[in-house]
Amino acid sequence: MAILATVNSREGIPVRLTHERWSHIVESHDYMAGYLDLVVDTLADPDCIASGIRDELITLKLYPDTALGRKHVVVVYRESHADGFIVTAFMTSKAEKVTKRGLQWQRSSTS
Repeated sequence: MAILATVNSREGIPVRLTHERWSHIVESHDYMAGYLDLVVDTLADPDCIASGIRDELITLKLYPDTALGRKHVVVVYRESHADGFIVTAFMTSKAEKVTKRGLQWQRSSTS
């Protein structure tokens, strides 16, 4: 699979975004088509990391001024000790629905 981007997670693990996954993301959430840069930035520099359903990790970052207004970009990914990949990404205005399984890490207010 062709790799579109590779970003180091907060743990320093390289996480891949393949063309196949990006196609899935923009087919499922067409409004994401112009936001590859926000997906990469959200994974590289999240506001918080939440627990997913099946061992996924979920990064969120608030962007106050997208074309859709004030939104959190959500990136769902999996990682092992040496490698990772993005599962999906989308935007939401309801971060609490995504973080309800608990936070694993949150940026301090002084960061």
